[in-house]
Amino acid sequence: MRAMQMNRIVSLLDEDAPLTLTDLPAPQPAPGEVLLRVHACGVCHTELDEIEGRTPPPRLPVIPGHEVVGTVAALGAGVTRHALGDRLGVGWIHRSSGGEQENLSEDFEATGRDANGGYAEYMTVPAAYAVPIPAPFSDEQAAPLLCAGAIGYRALRLTGLENGQSLGLTGFGGSAHIVLQLSRHLFPASRIAVFARDAKSRAFAESLGADWVGQTTDQAPEPLSAIIDTTPAWIPVIAALSNLKPGGRLVINAIRKEDGDKRALLDLSYHDHLWLEREIKSVANITVRDIAEFLPIAARIPIRPTVEVYPLEDANQALVSLKRDPVRGAKVLKC
Repeated sequence: MRAMQMNRIVSLLDEDAPLTLTDLPAPQPAPGEVLLRVHACGVCHTELDEIEGRTPPPRLPVIPGHEVVGTVAALGAGVTRHALGDRLGVGWIHRSSGGEQENLSEDFEATGRDANGGYAEYMTVPAAYAVPIPAPFSDEQAAPLLCAGAIGYRALRLTGLENGQSLGLTGFGGSAHIVLQLSRHLFPASRIAVFARDAKSRAFAESLGADWVGQTTDQAPEPLSAIIDTTPAWIPVIAALSNLKPGGRLVINAIRKEDGDKRALLDLSYHDHLWLEREIKSVANITVRDIAEFLPIAARIPIRPTVEVYPLEDANQALVSLKRDPVRGAKVLKC
């Protein structure tokens, strides 16, 4: 099978080809696993964190990719929940404890980091961590829903937002453009503000129904009840805290933050940013329940991710563009 393999840690500001196109034997499913013929795999910012060493794989080489859509090509011994030909999706969670807080468990293993992922023609996954894909979505549309969408759903739940309360989104890439559509459906009376440094991203947010858009450090017209930060930077964190109303919550939806603007934290003021019971909550990984709950909701709305499709062998081009260029929607590899 063809696969795009990660062999080393590099900076994507300096390296144009972090992955290597490789021909490997197709894996075989162990007991309790399914073998997927991969049709599409989303390109996520977390892959940048893996490649650049902020959340490095425990061993190399590894095949990245954790927004995977494929059909069952073979069943491991004992698998009864899926059948040959079923179309399934796999997210960041590859396997874990199976408990309610499996995202926090020491048993948590990440797809495409701790186990080979979807930048390949085939991959295996425990049957319990593969979720049916609703029929309305194409493979390419479904792929970003499995992480950018499902982790956005988890982040939105963690805000504690109620209908009519105001929401902010800072950063407007693969996850936030899905969360905006989800929020419009779940909280129709809520006003939504979007903060983005790129003018095209702000225009994109307006086209999807944002009530107000501004640059990252702008002040919204009103203090916000909750804000979700999907950026890799620190400046948006300080700016978001200054836009929260008393008792408001900032939810940081990121695996890692980059260090380039870390000195911005020196501008943190207890009185201006944290006092009056403002709080910060992080999103850690994801559960299979998040994915299984979110996909049917996304199908009912229906959410339509904006995607840019690349062939598998152009994964390096997609990753470099994600790192260096303004983001509009999600990038997906067609495998």
